[in-house]
Amino acid sequence: MTPDFRAAPDAVAWRKSSYSNGQGGDCVEVADGFPGGLPVRDSKVPDGPMLVFGADAWSAFIGGVGAGA
Repeated sequence: MTPDFRAAPDAVAWRKSSYSNGQGGDCVEVADGFPGGLPVRDSKVPDGPMLVFGADAWSAFIGGVGAGA
């Protein structure tokens, strides 16, 4: 069963990238520690929708960003 990340979004520890400039720009936040998925949300709209990525999809995304894709 996939966990419902919407149940308690304030109960998770969200974090921004260390590359975020802190000026309220286009930042996303991620929350670690959920089995089977990594929730991602817009830092400007913390009560808004979340996307949940599987571990393989997130690793591919991070690898692509690191490679300049």
